[in-house]
Amino acid sequence: MAEKKKTAQVKVNTSSKPTKKATSKTTSKKTSKKEVKVDEKTVKKVEKKVAKKPTKAQLKKVNDLISTLSDASRRARQDASHELAELAHIAPLAFEEHVDALIDALYRPEAQTRWEILDVLASLSAYFGDAVFKAFDAAEASLFDTDSATVRLASFLFLCQYGATSAKHSDEAWPLLDEAVQCYHGDAEYHDMLQGLLTLAHGDISKDVKKALSNRMKFDAENATGYIKQYSEEIISALK
Repeated sequence: MAEKKKTAQVKVNTSSKPTKKATSKTTSKKTSKKEVKVDEKTVKKVEKKVAKKPTKAQLKKVNDLISTLSDASRRARQDASHELAELAHIAPLAFEEHVDALIDALYRPEAQTRWEILDVLASLSAYFGDAVFKAFDAAEASLFDTDSATVRLASFLFLCQYGATSAKHSDEAWPLLDEAVQCYHGDAEYHDMLQGLLTLAHGDISKDVKKALSNRMKFDAENATGYIKQYSEEIISALK
Protein backbone atom coordinates (compact mmCIF):
# COMPACT_ATOMS: atom_id res chain seq x y z
CA MET A 1 0.00 0.00 0.00
CA ALA A 2 1.43 3.39 -0.96
CA GLU A 3 2.28 5.56 1.98
CA LYS A 4 0.52 8.90 2.31
CA LYS A 5 2.55 12.02 2.92
CA LYS A 6 2.97 13.12 6.49
CA THR A 7 4.94 15.81 8.20
CA ALA A 8 6.92 15.27 11.39
CA GLN A 9 5.95 17.04 14.59
CA VAL A 10 8.81 19.04 16.02
CA LYS A 11 8.56 21.42 18.94
CA VAL A 12 11.20 24.13 18.83
CA ASN A 13 11.79 27.54 20.31
CA THR A 14 12.41 30.16 17.58
CA SER A 15 12.17 33.91 16.99
CA SER A 16 11.48 34.21 13.30
CA LYS A 17 8.95 32.93 10.82
CA PRO A 18 8.42 33.22 7.07
CA THR A 19 6.97 36.55 6.05
CA LYS A 20 4.24 34.75 4.14
CA LYS A 21 2.55 31.53 5.03
CA ALA A 22 3.86 28.80 2.79
CA THR A 23 1.35 26.33 1.49
CA SER A 24 1.51 22.65 2.22
CA LYS A 25 -0.70 19.75 1.34
CA THR A 26 -3.13 18.44 3.92
CA THR A 27 -3.20 14.76 4.63
CA SER A 28 -5.84 12.57 6.17
CA LYS A 29 -5.35 11.34 9.70
CA LYS A 30 -5.15 7.62 10.35
CA THR A 31 -4.86 5.89 13.68
CA SER A 32 -2.05 3.64 12.48
CA LYS A 33 0.10 6.58 11.37
CA LYS A 34 1.14 9.79 13.02
CA GLU A 35 -0.34 13.07 11.84
CA VAL A 36 2.53 15.44 11.51
CA LYS A 37 2.30 19.18 11.80
CA VAL A 38 5.14 21.58 11.30
CA ASP A 39 3.64 25.01 11.88
CA GLU A 40 5.73 27.87 10.57
CA LYS A 41 4.42 30.02 13.41
CA THR A 42 6.41 27.84 15.82
CA VAL A 43 9.70 28.14 13.93
CA LYS A 44 11.78 30.41 16.13
CA LYS A 45 15.31 30.58 17.41
CA VAL A 46 16.36 27.32 19.04
CA GLU A 47 17.39 27.72 22.64
CA LYS A 48 18.16 25.16 25.30
CA LYS A 49 15.11 25.12 27.48
CA VAL A 50 15.03 24.52 31.19
CA ALA A 51 12.85 21.45 31.49
CA LYS A 52 10.79 20.65 34.53
CA LYS A 53 11.82 17.75 36.71
CA PRO A 54 9.75 14.73 35.68
CA THR A 55 7.18 13.36 38.07
CA LYS A 56 7.37 9.84 39.45
CA ALA A 57 4.39 8.92 37.31
CA GLN A 58 6.14 10.18 34.18
CA LEU A 59 9.33 8.30 35.04
CA LYS A 60 7.39 5.08 35.51
CA LYS A 61 5.38 5.60 32.33
CA VAL A 62 8.51 6.19 30.26
CA ASN A 63 10.21 3.16 31.79
CA ASP A 64 7.22 0.93 31.00
CA LEU A 65 6.93 2.22 27.44
CA ILE A 66 10.65 1.78 26.80
CA SER A 67 10.29 -1.87 27.81
CA THR A 68 7.40 -2.24 25.35
CA LEU A 69 9.68 -1.18 22.48
CA SER A 70 11.14 -4.69 22.73
CA ASP A 71 7.73 -6.38 22.68
CA ALA A 72 7.13 -9.09 20.10
CA SER A 73 3.99 -7.29 18.90
CA ARG A 74 4.49 -4.73 16.15
CA ARG A 75 1.33 -2.89 17.16
CA ALA A 76 2.46 -2.71 20.80
CA ARG A 77 5.80 -1.22 19.72
CA GLN A 78 4.08 1.34 17.50
CA ASP A 79 1.66 2.40 20.23
CA ALA A 80 4.47 2.68 22.77
CA SER A 81 6.64 4.76 20.43
CA HIS A 82 3.73 7.13 19.76
CA GLU A 83 3.18 7.70 23.49
CA LEU A 84 6.91 8.21 24.01
CA ALA A 85 6.98 10.88 21.30
CA GLU A 86 4.24 12.80 23.12
CA LEU A 87 5.96 12.43 26.50
CA ALA A 88 9.30 13.59 25.12
CA HIS A 89 7.82 17.00 24.40
CA ILE A 90 6.53 17.52 27.93
CA ALA A 91 9.00 15.56 30.09
CA PRO A 92 12.31 15.20 28.21
CA LEU A 93 14.34 14.70 31.40
CA ALA A 94 12.43 11.50 32.09
CA PHE A 95 14.40 9.94 29.21
CA GLU A 96 17.89 10.54 30.58
CA GLU A 97 18.59 6.86 31.26
CA HIS A 98 16.94 5.58 28.08
CA VAL A 99 18.77 7.13 25.14
CA ASP A 100 20.54 3.87 24.24
CA ALA A 101 17.25 1.95 24.28
CA LEU A 102 15.69 4.57 22.01
CA ILE A 103 18.57 4.30 19.56
CA ASP A 104 18.17 0.52 19.55
CA ALA A 105 14.49 0.99 18.63
CA LEU A 106 15.54 2.74 15.41
CA TYR A 107 16.34 -0.72 14.08
CA ARG A 108 12.77 -2.05 14.40
CA PRO A 109 11.37 -3.19 11.05
CA GLU A 110 8.15 -1.13 11.11
CA ALA A 111 8.35 2.44 9.84
CA GLN A 112 6.10 4.03 12.46
CA THR A 113 8.22 2.98 15.42
CA ARG A 114 11.27 4.45 13.71
CA TRP A 115 9.71 7.81 12.82
CA GLU A 116 8.19 8.20 16.28
CA ILE A 117 11.53 7.45 17.97
CA LEU A 118 13.30 9.92 15.69
CA ASP A 119 10.79 12.50 16.92
CA VAL A 120 11.65 11.54 20.51
CA LEU A 121 15.38 11.92 19.86
CA ALA A 122 14.79 15.30 18.20
CA SER A 123 13.09 16.47 21.39
CA LEU A 124 15.98 15.18 23.49
CA SER A 125 18.76 16.73 21.39
CA ALA A 126 18.86 19.97 23.37
CA TYR A 127 19.29 18.07 26.64
CA PHE A 128 21.34 14.97 25.82
CA GLY A 129 23.09 15.94 22.59
CA ASP A 130 26.29 13.99 23.08
CA ALA A 131 24.38 10.81 23.94
CA VAL A 132 21.98 11.33 21.04
CA PHE A 133 24.96 11.51 18.66
CA LYS A 134 25.12 7.71 18.85
CA ALA A 135 21.91 7.66 16.80
CA PHE A 136 23.68 8.99 13.71
CA ASP A 137 24.23 5.65 11.97
CA ALA A 138 20.57 4.71 12.33
CA ALA A 139 19.46 8.23 11.41
CA GLU A 140 21.55 8.09 8.25
CA ALA A 141 19.93 4.80 7.26
CA SER A 142 16.50 6.29 7.93
CA LEU A 143 17.34 9.43 5.96
CA PHE A 144 17.71 7.33 2.83
CA ASP A 145 14.97 4.79 3.57
CA THR A 146 13.57 3.69 0.23
CA ASP A 147 10.16 2.66 1.55
CA SER A 148 8.96 5.44 3.87
CA ALA A 149 8.92 9.14 3.10
CA THR A 150 7.75 9.80 6.65
CA VAL A 151 10.82 8.07 8.09
CA ARG A 152 13.07 10.08 5.77
CA LEU A 153 11.45 13.35 6.82
CA ALA A 154 11.58 12.48 10.54
CA SER A 155 15.29 11.70 10.22
CA PHE A 156 15.93 14.98 8.42
CA LEU A 157 14.10 17.00 11.07
CA PHE A 158 15.94 15.12 13.83
CA LEU A 159 19.26 16.09 12.25
CA CYS A 160 18.15 19.72 11.90
CA GLN A 161 17.11 19.86 15.54
CA TYR A 162 20.30 18.15 16.67
CA GLY A 163 22.49 20.39 14.52
CA ALA A 164 20.82 23.55 15.83
CA THR A 165 21.96 22.90 19.41
CA SER A 166 25.67 23.69 19.02
CA ALA A 167 28.43 24.47 16.51
CA LYS A 168 29.91 21.00 17.04
CA HIS A 169 26.58 19.30 16.44
CA SER A 170 25.92 21.37 13.33
CA ASP A 171 29.25 20.25 11.86
CA GLU A 172 28.28 16.65 12.54
CA ALA A 173 24.80 16.94 11.04
CA TRP A 174 25.44 19.14 8.02
CA PRO A 175 27.01 16.61 5.59
CA LEU A 176 23.94 14.37 5.84
CA LEU A 177 21.52 17.29 5.62
CA ASP A 178 23.31 18.68 2.57
CA GLU A 179 23.15 15.34 0.80
CA ALA A 180 19.46 14.96 1.61
CA VAL A 181 18.65 18.45 0.29
CA GLN A 182 20.21 17.50 -3.03
CA CYS A 183 18.47 14.10 -3.13
CA TYR A 184 14.96 15.25 -2.21
CA HIS A 185 14.84 18.77 -3.63
CA GLY A 186 11.32 19.48 -4.82
CA ASP A 187 9.81 16.29 -3.39
CA ALA A 188 6.49 16.38 -1.53
CA GLU A 189 8.33 16.56 1.81
CA TYR A 190 10.65 19.37 0.73
CA HIS A 191 8.41 22.10 2.17
CA ASP A 192 8.85 20.68 5.66
CA MET A 193 12.54 20.03 5.07
CA LEU A 194 12.95 23.75 4.43
CA GLN A 195 11.19 24.50 7.70
CA GLY A 196 13.71 22.23 9.40
CA LEU A 197 16.56 24.11 7.72
CA LEU A 198 15.09 27.40 8.92
CA THR A 199 15.23 26.00 12.46
CA LEU A 200 18.86 25.02 11.83
CA ALA A 201 19.65 28.50 10.50
CA HIS A 202 18.35 30.07 13.71
CA GLY A 203 20.36 27.69 15.86
CA ASP A 204 23.82 27.88 17.43
CA ILE A 205 25.63 26.62 14.34
CA SER A 206 29.23 26.94 13.15
CA LYS A 207 30.52 29.53 10.70
CA ASP A 208 31.33 26.79 8.20
CA VAL A 209 27.78 25.43 8.31
CA LYS A 210 26.33 28.94 8.01
CA LYS A 211 28.39 29.53 4.88
CA ALA A 212 27.58 26.12 3.38
CA LEU A 213 23.85 26.43 4.09
CA SER A 214 23.73 29.92 2.64
CA ASN A 215 25.50 28.74 -0.52
CA ARG A 216 23.13 25.78 -0.83
CA MET A 217 20.07 28.07 -0.61
CA LYS A 218 21.44 30.82 -2.86
CA PHE A 219 20.36 29.40 -6.22
CA ASP A 220 16.75 28.83 -5.15
CA ALA A 221 16.57 32.21 -3.45
CA GLU A 222 17.50 33.83 -6.74
CA ASN A 223 15.80 31.54 -9.26
CA ALA A 224 13.02 29.46 -7.70
CA THR A 225 9.38 30.41 -7.19
CA GLY A 226 6.73 29.86 -4.54
CA TYR A 227 7.53 28.42 -1.14
CA ILE A 228 10.98 27.22 -2.23
CA LYS A 229 12.08 30.75 -3.07
CA GLN A 230 10.40 32.16 0.03
CA TYR A 231 12.00 29.76 2.48
CA SER A 232 15.38 29.92 0.77
CA GLU A 233 15.37 33.71 1.18
CA GLU A 234 14.28 33.41 4.83
CA ILE A 235 17.03 30.90 5.59
CA ILE A 236 19.71 33.13 4.05
CA SER A 237 18.36 36.12 5.97
CA ALA A 238 18.46 34.16 9.23
CA LEU A 239 22.11 33.31 8.68
CA LYS A 240 23.25 36.94 8.46
